[in-house]
Amino acid sequence: MSTKFTRRRFLATTAATTAVLAMPHVSHSQAGGKLSLGFWDHWVPGANNATTALINEWAAKEKVEVSIDYIPSQGNKNLMVIAAEAQARSGHDVLAFPTWEPQAHVERLEPVDDIMGPLIAQNGDVNDTVKYLGRANNKWIAVPATVGSQIKGPCSRIDLLKQHAGINIQELYPAGAAPKADGWTLEVFLKAAEACHKAGFPFGIGLGTTSDSVDSAGAFFHANGAQLVNAKGEIVVKSDAVRKSLDFYKKLAQFMPTDVPAWDDASNNKWLVSGKGAMVMNPPSAWAVAKRDAPQIAEQLWTHGFPSGPNGRYAPFLPYFWGIWSFSKNKTAAKSLLVHLSQRASAEKMVAASAGYDLPSFSKLTDFKTWSEEGPPKGTLYHYPNPHNHHTLSIAAAPAPPKIAQQIYAQGVQTKMIVRHMQGEAMEKTLAWAESEVEGFMRT
Repeated sequence: MSTKFTRRRFLATTAATTAVLAMPHVSHSQAGGKLSLGFWDHWVPGANNATTALINEWAAKEKVEVSIDYIPSQGNKNLMVIAAEAQARSGHDVLAFPTWEPQAHVERLEPVDDIMGPLIAQNGDVNDTVKYLGRANNKWIAVPATVGSQIKGPCSRIDLLKQHAGINIQELYPAGAAPKADGWTLEVFLKAAEACHKAGFPFGIGLGTTSDSVDSAGAFFHANGAQLVNAKGEIVVKSDAVRKSLDFYKKLAQFMPTDVPAWDDASNNKWLVSGKGAMVMNPPSAWAVAKRDAPQIAEQLWTHGFPSGPNGRYAPFLPYFWGIWSFSKNKTAAKSLLVHLSQRASAEKMVAASAGYDLPSFSKLTDFKTWSEEGPPKGTLYHYPNPHNHHTLSIAAAPAPPKIAQQIYAQGVQTKMIVRHMQGEAMEKTLAWAESEVEGFMRT
C-alpha cells in the first residue's frame, strides 16, 4: 500500500511524542510479518512509483506486508516526523533521512555494518562525504539512498558561455568521455563570470542561507582549502585560506545579480528559466524545470564540473540515507529491504524514474544509460554523477565534527561571512564574528 503522508497522519505521528509520556506505545506490527516505511516524497512526478514497485516486488517475494508513507520535505515535514518518532521511540521501521539527520540521531539508529560491508564489496566504495555523514562510533548508522541524493554542480548555457566568454563547455566536458578541463580554474571562472555579466547574462549563485547557497559556498571554500573548524574540533577561522575565499566571493559578487543574498532554493531555477542567467549551481532539477517551462533554454544547458582552486576541485554532494530505528520491531526485514533497494538494477530504475536526478553513492553505479541518453541536448547529464572522479564530493562545513558542522551549515555561516565582507565590512571584523558564532555552537 502506497500513501502520501497526509496532514492527519503527520498530526498522529507528532502526537505520539507527547502520548508516549503518558502511556507505553503499543505496536500492531508482528516481527517478520509487517514493515512500516517512511520515504521522501519525490518532486519528480512518477518517481515514487518506481520505489513503490521495487518495495512491492521485494514484499511479495519475502511475504512481508508493507505500508509506505511518502513524506514531503516542504515545510520540513520530514524533519518533524523524524524528530517526533525519535522522541516517541515509535513510528516507521525505516525512514529516509536527509543529509545531516543520521548524525543527529546516532543513538536511535540501528547499526548497519552487516549490510554495508557486502554492499560496498558489490557496488564499490562510497565517497568520504557519505562516510562522514553515515558513520559514527566506527559504525555505519544508515545506508546511502539513491533517491534524493544529488550533486549540485554547475549547469551552464552552452551558447552564452561560448559567445560571451569564449568557452566551449561541451569540449571541456564531452559527453561519453573524460573531462578535458584542467584549465577550468577559479581564475578562468571569474573571467567568464565577468564576461557574461558585461553581456547582460550574469551567473546566478545564491548567497542566502538555504541549502543551494550554502552548498556552493562550501565547494568554493574547499577549493581554497578553507575551513572554519578542523576535524579535531579546533576553530581555524582566521586563516589565509578563509581570507582568500572571502576575497574570491567579493570579486564574484560584482558579476552576479544584486539580490543574490536574498535568494532561496527556487531562485536559481527561476533565474535560469528566465533566460537571463548563463550559469547556476544545481542538480538536474534546473534543467528539468527548463525542459518543462522553457524548452528552447533547456536545449542549451550542460551540466559539468566545478572550477579547480589551490586545494583541488570540489563539488557539493548531498546524500540521502535510509535508516532503521533501533526500536524497530522488524530489523531483519528492514535490512533485507534496504539491500534490495541498493542493488544495481533497483538503483537504475530509480535513476531512470527521476530523469537522472537521483544519484547512487556507490562508485560502480555511476554509469547508467539515463545520464548518457537524457536530453535535450543528449548527454547533458553525462558528467552529473562524476563518472570519472573529476572532482572531490564534499559538503559545506566539513571536516568539522558533524554536530558542529551541521550548525555551521544550518545557520549559513559561510554565506553570511561572504555577504558581510562583500558589503564592505572589514575582513578581520567578519572573521571575528564568524569565530564568535562557531564558539557559540561549541557551547550548545
